[in-house]
Amino acid sequence: MSTLITAERNRVWRALTTPSELVRWDDQIVELLDSAADYPQLGQQIRWRCRIGSVPIVVHQTVQEVQPGERLQSTISRGVFCFDETYTLADEPGLPDRTRLGLKVVASNSAPLVGGLMDRFAIRRLSAELIDSRLRAIQKWCENHD
Repeated sequence: MSTLITAERNRVWRALTTPSELVRWDDQIVELLDSAADYPQLGQQIRWRCRIGSVPIVVHQTVQEVQPGERLQSTISRGVFCFDETYTLADEPGLPDRTRLGLKVVASNSAPLVGGLMDRFAIRRLSAELIDSRLRAIQKWCENHD
């Protein structure tokens, strides 16, 4: 999934890679638990205190690939829900000061739950909701904060 953001690519990249901005636009993130002055760096492992609804959790992130201004890939662990998350940024042809931001989530076909498994359809729905909410949030943030 992707969205067109009315902001330059470096602005969108900054929103994705500056922990103090992430906490402000992503309504699930409460705070960064680890020092991340050089975030993001290949292989870097950091933890975020998050809230999913009223449930507090700790999210573990391992940075897998960094191409500044173009691509950020991480492995994310949100309790039993683990996935790879890849952001891609590109200029929108013919539209100056616009960025096409893509987000791809790759998850396994099932996730263990107490007393059973969450099937692939539930995981697909959760993934689509996660992508949609994050893309909308970062779009709103970048278009309203220089």
